[in-house]
Amino acid sequence: MRPKFLFCLLAISCCLDSLLWAGTTGKIAGRVVDAQTKEGLPGANIIIEGTTLGTVTDLDGKYIILRVPPGVFSLRAKLIGYGEIRYDRIQVSIDKTTTVHFSLSQTVLESGQSVVVTATRPLVERDLTSTIASVNAEVIARLPVDNMHDVVNLQAGVVDGHFRGGRSGEVAYLIDGISTNDVYSGNSAVQVENTSIQEIQIISGTFNAEYGQAMSGIVNVVTKEGGDRYHGSLTTYAGDYVSAHSDIFWNIDAFNPIYNLEGTLNGPVPFTGKRVTFFASGRLHDNEGALYGRDVFQPSDSSHFPSSDITDWYIESHGRGYRFASPQAFERFADSLKNAAPYVAMRPSRRWTGQIKLGYRLSNANKIDYEGLVQRQKYKEYDHAFRYNPGGDFWRHQLGWNNSFTWTSVLNERNFFTVKAARFYTDYKQYVYENPYDSRYVNPNLLKIASGNAFLTGGQQMWHFLRNTTTSIGKLDFTSQATNEHQLKMGLEYRQHRLWLRSFEIRLNRDTGWLPYVPSVTRQVQNNDEYLLHPLEFSAYVQDKIELAYMVVNAGVRYDFFKSDGTIPLDFSQPATAEMRTPKTNQQFSPRFGLSYPISDRGAIHVSYGHFFQIPNFEYLFSNPDFELYATSNYGSTSPPERTPNTIGNAELKPQKTTIYEIGLQQQLGEELSLEVTAYFKDIRNLLGTEILHTTTGIRYARFINRDYGGVKGLTLAFEKRLTGGFGATVDYTYQIARGDASDPASAFLDAEAGREPQKQLVPLNWDRTHSLNLTLTTGDAKRWSASLIGRLGSGLPYTPTEQNVRTAVENSERKPAYMNIDFFAYRNVLISGLNFNAFIRIHNLLDRKNELDVYSDTGRANYTLTARTSGTIFGVNNLNDYLNRPNFYSEPRQILWGIGIQF
Repeated sequence: MRPKFLFCLLAISCCLDSLLWAGTTGKIAGRVVDAQTKEGLPGANIIIEGTTLGTVTDLDGKYIILRVPPGVFSLRAKLIGYGEIRYDRIQVSIDKTTTVHFSLSQTVLESGQSVVVTATRPLVERDLTSTIASVNAEVIARLPVDNMHDVVNLQAGVVDGHFRGGRSGEVAYLIDGISTNDVYSGNSAVQVENTSIQEIQIISGTFNAEYGQAMSGIVNVVTKEGGDRYHGSLTTYAGDYVSAHSDIFWNIDAFNPIYNLEGTLNGPVPFTGKRVTFFASGRLHDNEGALYGRDVFQPSDSSHFPSSDITDWYIESHGRGYRFASPQAFERFADSLKNAAPYVAMRPSRRWTGQIKLGYRLSNANKIDYEGLVQRQKYKEYDHAFRYNPGGDFWRHQLGWNNSFTWTSVLNERNFFTVKAARFYTDYKQYVYENPYDSRYVNPNLLKIASGNAFLTGGQQMWHFLRNTTTSIGKLDFTSQATNEHQLKMGLEYRQHRLWLRSFEIRLNRDTGWLPYVPSVTRQVQNNDEYLLHPLEFSAYVQDKIELAYMVVNAGVRYDFFKSDGTIPLDFSQPATAEMRTPKTNQQFSPRFGLSYPISDRGAIHVSYGHFFQIPNFEYLFSNPDFELYATSNYGSTSPPERTPNTIGNAELKPQKTTIYEIGLQQQLGEELSLEVTAYFKDIRNLLGTEILHTTTGIRYARFINRDYGGVKGLTLAFEKRLTGGFGATVDYTYQIARGDASDPASAFLDAEAGREPQKQLVPLNWDRTHSLNLTLTTGDAKRWSASLIGRLGSGLPYTPTEQNVRTAVENSERKPAYMNIDFFAYRNVLISGLNFNAFIRIHNLLDRKNELDVYSDTGRANYTLTARTSGTIFGVNNLNDYLNRPNFYSEPRQILWGIGIQF
């Protein structure tokens, strides 16, 4: 079916019914009755205080208010001849129905008086048809979390960004209903800071038809809006890593401060009569990290190790050369050289974020919103080989921005539409020096390791990797509360992408006159890629939320169309010189269904099912666009940073497919305690893998295709104790088995290159954590003081055992040590002259635990290996213990932050 034909069908349907758009609001519904007769009261006014939202009850006393943003509100009901009632602290969440019933008495109160009732959030959500967690701004403010990803990883079934056993890049990240995934990498292009978040909705189970291009989960962030009064905040904190593990983390005893400054301001724009409001925020975060090296060598240093005889060695450090009369003299020199060298941070990070949101209310029925967000980051990733030559490793620079316009028009109380236009941009750069002709670039032959256990004594990374992605989005969504039971949803979306990539290795040799040189881009020049491509997507969905007295049903269908770009060789035996053709288009329908059946006023069962499709990350579609193939020994001084050598992309990869089944139970166990049990199964097909091909000249290479598969099954148990009486808690446990034929899309090719038989059975995936337990404890009065603690416990992730670098068992057949972490946060508020001052402390890894995130494959531990002990001479100035000390194998040490803030 062509997109034009489907568009016509949807346009016809839109004339019949219209619908809500991808979750940024919720709704409030209920009934107003006479307190004595229990009959419905028509004509009662229902008003959400502090907003322009409200409605009037129908002949049966029922009411529905749409377009309610997530947050906490007061709801008032009044009718002539009856006393007013106001419910405070009504919690509204994205895509959820908050039910509030009123019982009005004919006892007339004095003018201006009303009965005030404080509402409590229901522990059982009767319209929950899949696993959804909604975390609002109040909860985030009380937890020891630094960014939205910390909040996401707290959810049951999420392991380091992997949702229920899925690969990374299978999660859709949305800001106010607009996807912000960088289609090249699959990661979020920008990150909303915690101070700007009104609510985060995390869907780890099945999700409705309005969401697409995701197979494992949805993270939908709704940002704060400006109010009709001025409010603001300013917060700063500083801190450091405080640990007893100085043997692992060099320079940990020194003070290396972490800085953070952030603020918000919101209210009406002056001289607009409060018709235009704004919310603005900014943050600067600077952290040198806990991983340090020593500035023993510069990239320009040239050392020489012609044999194992130390008296033949020549060591150059910062331009000065040294030779040695004996091994003892060398050892004394090496110790003094290392100890005198200053420490250098090897995983520093600086991030700056700015955000603004403007709202212009044209009338009660029309509103225009603009949102802009910009984020810049400069950082390094730790590379153990450069620990004595940190100046030779890559710097990484990332810039992201997002602009969106929204027009919401209310046709009547039960129908409205939303039009959105958005554009977001990601720019990523990776190099040592920005100018590829910088005179500080040196002979690439200096970048070498004479033995496997020696740090680099000179040289630097010679690659420049530059890319940017621009995505332009147009969305049209409709909402119709067709009846009290049926809420219909319908929408169209068009996305146009622009991908640019430039990747090259700097040449510097005798042919270039020993000066840096970048050759022009041609198919004949190796290690030199560039492309500019414009793939596009179109999607549409129809969905119905049926809310009956005895059950709730979410049913819908989604259509996705994808037109790739790039070229496909007609002859894979000579792909670089073959004739090319254009790739085929992809399209598919995906049905979604969820049902919630209340079994009592305190319990409900839900079941859900759906098909979920996602185009693989575009880096795999367009990798190696010139189809460069060469012998393994000729990869260059370093391999390309963005791809596995001798692999080519596939511009007509099919969508990956996941079928998800879920069944769950919610049960309230008391006035303050609830239990949720969920079982799930995922069947994963068409996962990205590689096929092995050969050229006519005998070169072996790999091409990405849809070939891998997997399955995930799991069970989650979640307990919640509502925050009352100054104490609240949540505990969730997940048992999960995630199996597949490969964790890495390039596994088949890497096995072939290593001479191993490709995997032919399902094995644990790299992120398969069988048991995980999350705990949060919160105490205190949120207005005066609060303390909270987050605890995480998990069984070890899998690894593949080896001996003498030879695999000794099936892939991922052994387990790393268990993981445990505790974070702590506490604050105290003081009100002075109308200003709220607060002081706080946040501690990450409270117990300073050394969690072993990576291990040596021959021992299964991070602190010991057998292979290296018999490796012979180390051709460098480090000793074996220095090299085997891998701080990046461990979680970060204890981090203590303390700060102050002011709110007005």
